[in-house]
Formats: sequence, C-alpha cells, structure tokens
Amino acid sequence: MSPVRILILGILFYIAWRLLRNMNRTGGSEARPGNAREREIRDTLVEDPVCHTLIPKGQAIRLRQKGVTYYFCSEKCCDAFSRESKGEP
Repeated sequence: MSPVRILILGILFYIAWRLLRNMNRTGGSEARPGNAREREIRDTLVEDPVCHTLIPKGQAIRLRQKGVTYYFCSEKCCDAFSRESKGEP
C-alpha cells in the first residue's frame, strides 16, 4: 500500500471511531431522566407581546416590570416594549 492510502484509511478510521464514540455518549445520556433533551421538550411556549411570536420560555429574553414578567423573542422587541410602556414613540 502506498503511504497516501494508509493515511486516508487512518483518517477514515479516526472519523468512524469519533462518530461511534459520540453516538454512544448521546445514546447513554438520553436514557437518563432529567437530561437536556427532556428539559427542551418540557419547556413551555410563551408569546412575545410585541410581535406575538411563540418562543420557548427557557430561551426567551425576560423583562420584569411592576411584578409582571414579560418574555421576548429578541432584544429589539424588548426595547420596543420598554419604550412603549414608558410612553416614548
């Protein structure tokens, strides 16, 4: 075998080994309760009061005003809501 073929085979075996190793890690963690995937599935959707987009509560930007928590999809919506609530145009 030429050195180039040996190098290519070595790279392919390394890639296959990494893929198998990652599959084993992922498969094992999904079986345990309370993993990240389960938390994502259980995350509730909240509605942005500005653009009315539904977003997962865990990923939303939060703003607390007068004891009420508002959830936003972006900083832009949060800023627009803040300006609107202060009476700015």
